[in-house]
Amino acid sequence: MLRILGSSKRVCSGVTRRDLLQIGGIGALGLGLTNPQPAHASPLEPKGRAKSCIFVFLFGSPPQHETFDPKPLASAEIQGEMKAIDTALPGLQIGEGLPQIARIADRLTVVRSMTHEYPIHCCAYVMTGMPTYSIPLETAPRAPEHWPFMGSIVDYLDGRQSGVKSPPLPRNVGLPWRFCSRGSSPDQAGPYAAFLGNGYDPFWTDFTGQGTVVVPKLADGQTEQVRDPHGGIEAASRFQLAPGCQLPQELSTTRFDARVHLLQQFDASRAAIDRAAALGNYDSHQQRALSLIGSNRIRDALDVGRESPVLRERYGMTLFGQSCLAARRLVEAGARFVSVFWDPFGPHGASVWDTHSNHFPRLKNYLLPVFDQSYSALISDLETHGLLDETLVICTSEHGRTPQIDSKPVGAARHHWSRAYSSVFAGGGLSPGKVVGRTDAIAGDVVDTPISPKDMQATAYHLLGYDEATTIPDQQGRPHPIAGDGKVSRELIG
Repeated sequence: MLRILGSSKRVCSGVTRRDLLQIGGIGALGLGLTNPQPAHASPLEPKGRAKSCIFVFLFGSPPQHETFDPKPLASAEIQGEMKAIDTALPGLQIGEGLPQIARIADRLTVVRSMTHEYPIHCCAYVMTGMPTYSIPLETAPRAPEHWPFMGSIVDYLDGRQSGVKSPPLPRNVGLPWRFCSRGSSPDQAGPYAAFLGNGYDPFWTDFTGQGTVVVPKLADGQTEQVRDPHGGIEAASRFQLAPGCQLPQELSTTRFDARVHLLQQFDASRAAIDRAAALGNYDSHQQRALSLIGSNRIRDALDVGRESPVLRERYGMTLFGQSCLAARRLVEAGARFVSVFWDPFGPHGASVWDTHSNHFPRLKNYLLPVFDQSYSALISDLETHGLLDETLVICTSEHGRTPQIDSKPVGAARHHWSRAYSSVFAGGGLSPGKVVGRTDAIAGDVVDTPISPKDMQATAYHLLGYDEATTIPDQQGRPHPIAGDGKVSRELIG
């Protein structure tokens, strides 16, 4: 039988090929989905200037002091070992570990006043409109309390508005692999479709390649030597579709196309049955699955080897750098919402920004240099390709880090802090060369223009064409605002 993305399995989630894609023959209703979708959303009022969005998420949370909100006049216990440097934007200083970003600061919108009440790894809270959060939800990605991820909502709303059942590229793509699937805590909540149904989960890619660099330890007692691909990879490394989104080796594309044609004939004969059974969403997911599995367009976009060695080196021969390059190629090819997740690899936290120890060695010798090179290359390359004005780039994390340095761990530490932290945005209708919000003398509390993760989401939706008051129905048909209680931050918009 032919079964594509059926039952309750999530789209391209890295589960076995047998679970997601079984192609041998065609039986009645062989492409069924047991995941009905809501039938309607509230009226939509297009407002956007962004054709696409690249969502960059730095799992574990960078420190605001060493990135976009340094405090050069603060005491050593606050300022730390790293100083502030001037940027291309007069009056703006950022951390000395970001010299390449400093040179493009006039293209950026720096927000120093991000804030919320949860100093935990609340990835799902900052990526969705859900109203509250708790520690148990961190490792329960399918708990009923969760709300849909931003990319899932854009995918759903775009489909409802356009009526296009099978876009040439998936609308919601996640790089480089299913969120947190290569660390020791693979069940982190965050970028999933929740009550919209698993069919609106990100279309996950996968990565083949080995890490070439042993990254600095997360803690002094760590015994593992972690060759983290986020720190370095070989040029031959590549991205591909996740296992559930590829044809089995034994099935040629010719045979697949023939079976699709036969299936279409079969579908045409039972159209009346489908209408009577109200299987409209069955057809939309079927067509999307077929178009993606049978198409080379996304495979071509993921092939970063088509770019010049010079450009690849400009992004950095790291997993994060090449993911950013793949993201640019995907939006250039027509993808709507592309996420780049920098998350754990190997022992929990081995590639993460969660610096509860070894803070300064990890920042100086690994995290900041990679981020500086890759993020600056992404912004510059989007601009070179004429894509920056129409591509919203969001770079954020769960929270910030404590103003007071903890000197007890080897290499020092900053711990979780959500009362004030920084994010950086660019393109897509934002106001470039602007600093929004202000913190106190130690970057511990917001004193001007607080912006919550929900406000960030509302602003992103606005720029992508959707009013903050737009609602989506849950499985019981109850309407939920797409950004929760978030409001558009007019200070960010150009």
